[in-house]
Parts: sequence; C-alpha cells; structure tokens
Amino acid sequence: MIDWNKIKILILDNDGVLTDGKIIYNNERLESKNFSAKDGLGIKMLTFTPIKLAVITGRTSEILEQRCDDLGIEYLYQNIKNKFKLTEKLLEELGLTWENVAYLGDDWNDYPVFKRCQLAAVPADAFEDIATKADLLLKRNGGEGAVRELIVMILKEQGIYEKVLEELIHHLENM
Repeated sequence: MIDWNKIKILILDNDGVLTDGKIIYNNERLESKNFSAKDGLGIKMLTFTPIKLAVITGRTSEILEQRCDDLGIEYLYQNIKNKFKLTEKLLEELGLTWENVAYLGDDWNDYPVFKRCQLAAVPADAFEDIATKADLLLKRNGGEGAVRELIVMILKEQGIYEKVLEELIHHLENM
C-alpha cells in the first residue's frame, strides 16, 4: 500500500520518461531529444512544495543538462551505471529514506530502485515486463506528459494540489 504522504522526493529517469525515448543523431553527430512542455509545468509545480526532484540517467547529454537548468532541477546525475547506489547516497545526503521516494522509470536499469522505493511508476509505453514490476502504470507515455501526470497525482493524494495550483497561477500572473 502506497503512503503518498511519505513521498518527499521524486526521482526521474530521462530517456523514455522525460523524453519519448528516441535518441536522434544528425550528420554532425549532434544529439536531439523531445521533451514535453506539459512535464515542464508539472515540474514547476513542485517548486511550490517541499518535494525534491532528481534526475538520474545512465547516459550523458548536454541537452538534458540544459533542460534541467531551464526547469531549475537541482539534482542531476548523468552517466550513472548503478542508480541504486547513487539513490542511496542521495537519500543519505538529504536525510531521507527509501519510503520517501517516488520513482518514475521505464526499463530494467530502474528495477533495483523500484524494489526499494515507496512508489515505483512507469509511463504507459514502458515494456510490459518492467511495467509488471511497478506499483503504478501511468496513462501517458514518456515525453508526453507522464511526469506531469505523476506529479499531479502525488499532489492530489497529499491534499495539496489546489493550493499548489493557486500558487503557480499567482506566480504566472506576476511574472
């Protein structure tokens, strides 16, 4: 049973979660990725809460670094081969425990974290074999609003969605 109120950090994978999972290279070997603006606004909503956000990915991407800078994501870890060990270290640094973690991933390299966290979620387009290991199968695909869907769900389950939405709208009106 998920205790939504214990969630204090949302950890995201990148490819297939923040993006649609496609990695595109042009003739100059420059990489391209598709991110969702809908997810970006959901991430902005978290800034009006005490919930922390981290991105942990096995690859390295300047584009992801730029996206995280744009969104104010403080905790970005790239080229991580063992997401479990990195998550343990991050939790220790933040004074959190595994029961404080909601994790959104889409493949087997996310599974060691899935086994320990409070909430393991996958986008709708995750392969069935890993999706069966998650606590929650989202309705939206990676890179197409899955992150926002999970954020809204967490905020609603914690009973703070309306308050956060009011703060976000106030912020947007006064920019």
